Amino acid sequence: MDVTSIIDSLNAAQREAVTSANAHQLVLAGAGSGKTRVLVHRIAWLMQVEGLSPYQILAVTFTNKASREMRERISDLIGFAPQGMWVGTFHGLAHRLLKMHWRDAGLPEGFQILDADDQLRVVKRVYTALNMDAEKWPPRQAQWYINEQKDEGLRAAHIQQSPDPFSVAMLQIYRGYEEACQRGGLVDFGELLLRAHELWLNKPELLAHYQDRFQHILVDEFQDTNSIQYAWLRVLAGNKLGMTAVGDDDQSIYGWRGAKIENIQNYTHDFETVSTVRLEQNYRSTATILKAANGVISQNANRLGKVLWTDGEEGEKLSLYAGFNEQDEARFIGERIQDWIAKGNMRSDVAILYRSNAQSRILEEALLRLQIPYRIYGGHRFYERLEIKNALAYLRLLMNRHDDAAFERVINTPTRGIGDKTVQRLRDTARAANQSMWAAAESEVENLPARASNAVRGFLAMVAELAEDYQSLTLDGLTDQVLEASGLLEFYRREKGERGQTRVENLEELINACRAYEAPDPDTPALPQFIDEAVLDAGERQAESDEDAIQLMTLHSAKGLEFPLVFMAGMEENLFPHKMSLEESGRLEEERRLCYVGITRAMEKLYLTFAETRRLYGKESFNRVSRFILDIPSDVLEEVRLSANVSRPTSFVKKATLSDDGEGSGLGLGQQVKHKIFGEGVILSFEGSGPNGRVQVNFANEGTKWMVLQYAKLQPA
Repeated sequence: MDVTSIIDSLNAAQREAVTSANAHQLVLAGAGSGKTRVLVHRIAWLMQVEGLSPYQILAVTFTNKASREMRERISDLIGFAPQGMWVGTFHGLAHRLLKMHWRDAGLPEGFQILDADDQLRVVKRVYTALNMDAEKWPPRQAQWYINEQKDEGLRAAHIQQSPDPFSVAMLQIYRGYEEACQRGGLVDFGELLLRAHELWLNKPELLAHYQDRFQHILVDEFQDTNSIQYAWLRVLAGNKLGMTAVGDDDQSIYGWRGAKIENIQNYTHDFETVSTVRLEQNYRSTATILKAANGVISQNANRLGKVLWTDGEEGEKLSLYAGFNEQDEARFIGERIQDWIAKGNMRSDVAILYRSNAQSRILEEALLRLQIPYRIYGGHRFYERLEIKNALAYLRLLMNRHDDAAFERVINTPTRGIGDKTVQRLRDTARAANQSMWAAAESEVENLPARASNAVRGFLAMVAELAEDYQSLTLDGLTDQVLEASGLLEFYRREKGERGQTRVENLEELINACRAYEAPDPDTPALPQFIDEAVLDAGERQAESDEDAIQLMTLHSAKGLEFPLVFMAGMEENLFPHKMSLEESGRLEEERRLCYVGITRAMEKLYLTFAETRRLYGKESFNRVSRFILDIPSDVLEEVRLSANVSRPTSFVKKATLSDDGEGSGLGLGQQVKHKIFGEGVILSFEGSGPNGRVQVNFANEGTKWMVLQYAKLQPA
């Protein structure tokens, strides 16, 4: 292969990135700009022109799928399989390293990798050994804590003892967990990276060997690296190896699971003479969609900076629809999809994106009514989700105490000190006496060990008490009471991070579903009818993997994908941006990046929808339209009304959103501002108008404060 064949298909910026002679390079690859193409061609260039062998190249990705694709594309480009090249995920490469050097890493030769479920089981065994209270400190919370410390490169011995009870308990569990893993030769995912990093630090001769072997490192999705991954790369590269880091700070959306946007921002400072190349030409979306995306992301501060453009067609304007409520919003989306399909288009070319998993229920119902096949991408349908199945099991048990499947599912969910041995004993008793497990529990409770006996007695009493309200409460009132009394809501509230938050929102959406439910037979209790319909809904199969179907997914799941037609649903304050993003420094900017990611999934047509009223988190809410809509240039946005499509510069949206925004102040929602005393903050809300109007600002160091505009003297940050 000659030089021309490597670079002749590349645009000018791609060619610059591929042929760079600099040891260190940052490639800022905008959405749809061909970053994988650049990575593959860069590897071919290093081998064919710079004379590196595959043996001297290390390429790091974030998914096994990306690794496989990279290998295949390299082989296709250079005409042979690059034997000896290390291409893999961070975890895969760390595992390979530890398998080769297990003795140096202080591991047994046959060490075992723990997946998330295995890890949780080990944590629970540590709880038993330490006699920890699983109700006070849920094991999943400890699991999250341990993983977070490892992502930061911290062993238990590195963590300074804090006096608060939570820190004391978590650190004690972390120590016990480390000892249990070391004893059993067990390695979790975080440990793979932490121990591989420690291998460099503790064995300098081994580090020197790999620094002699590898000549160049290439890293994909650099903006998603966490602290330990970046540290591992920095130590390996040292001042000897070249590195090509490819990523996009504008698509950094995984801060909630440890990704550090600071890594890509600091790369040019942490390495010497880094050249920066910006890939801004987009090959995916129309010019109109890109203008909207640029308008949104330009509101973020501290960007490394780039502007997407295309030499393709201008394209249709973005359509904005205001639904009366969430049902109206879902109906509108379903009918637009029907129109799309009627024109002969593929269903699989359509995606519905949403910020919260709980939004899917209403959208699923609308698609089922219209008999449109759909698939939840990377997740479960609403009534198949773990927390929903747990809640429904409690409701089933109220109707029928002898429902063994429901009994077994919730007797120790959330954990209440009823172990597997106790459950097996009740199971054996029920089988021997040919009775239900509930009946076995009633007869056997006095014969159990004291702790188990008290726990089982408490469970039976709690269900019996809830059952007394079965006939008198409304369906939503009963469900609400069950979620609180059973401890399910509190259990998932304690599960920190995005997953716990999602589970809570889904349970609150279940209450909404119960409140909106209209029983077909008014003379029969609503609960059994609701349960039957929920089971039937769950039984309605998702479209098969090869079946033409609409794709439903969260905005986080959509990263890396593209669709000709995209709907972004729920474009409202407190939903998107999420209400929690207004309480933590930096989260609002990540929400804006998430919006940017959503917009750039669309290739041809994008609909943005919101509901004027919505049952959100168990309550009726009147949310203002999302501030992100205001960031979109008005000349690329059109309002859609049922009777007609009206193109106008969305002044109605600006009024509805900002109503009284301190006109003349030059300030807007979501803007970064400075105060001479309180420092930097983000504008959350306005109240009133003119100089006496008030502004609400969330300051990074001082929290949220209301201030009178004429006295606040806020300046743009």
